[in-house]
Amino acid sequence: MGSNGRRSARRRKGLGNWRLIRFADDFVVMVAGERRHAEELRPQVEAVLAPLGLRLSPEKTRVASIDEGFDFLSFNIRRQRKRGTSKYYVYTRPSRKAIQAVKDKVKARTCRPTRHMAPDEVITSLNRLLAGWANYHRHGVSKAVFSAIDSHAWSRLMRWLRGKYSHGNHKIGMPELRRRFCGKGWQFAYNGVVLTGASSVKVTRYRYRGSNIPTPWTTGPAAAPSG
Repeated sequence: MGSNGRRSARRRKGLGNWRLIRFADDFVVMVAGERRHAEELRPQVEAVLAPLGLRLSPEKTRVASIDEGFDFLSFNIRRQRKRGTSKYYVYTRPSRKAIQAVKDKVKARTCRPTRHMAPDEVITSLNRLLAGWANYHRHGVSKAVFSAIDSHAWSRLMRWLRGKYSHGNHKIGMPELRRRFCGKGWQFAYNGVVLTGASSVKVTRYRYRGSNIPTPWTTGPAAAPSG
């Protein structure tokens, strides 16, 4: 019987179904059923982990409804109603913790102690940071988040430039700032280096690989040794 047939049989018996999503030693067991079905899997999960020398972390292990949502590998996964419709979909977005973490790094690279650096150095540093962060999160529903992160970076860089080039009674205003440090529109640029940010990374959907990913344990009879 195939996996779909086994799932159908379990549903007819009133049992829950599950799917395993994992990355290194982090994993989520997705259960199609009730909370009690998920709780009943805990001893089975512990039994699978034990031979690998692993155990569940009480601090990180919890049962949550998909409508409540949960964080996994810097993403928040939650079922929500699509705006303007009555249909519900599961959305995967960068988590609040991940967003705050990258904002803190942007702040650290545009704070007062970095004002000795040249603008193109700071812009290059921000581009590398934001592109790397966005590349990791590009498989989620991340376009709006990328734009928000870029707006934050733009504001921080604007304050950094005004702080660096304002001296005594001379406070650099926005018109001067735009004339000296912006290329097309309000896009910051210096010595040919342009602030491209997270939005330079294209959002793409993740290709599900399912059982093509090898597991560290066997689920069937061991293969006979070759002669």
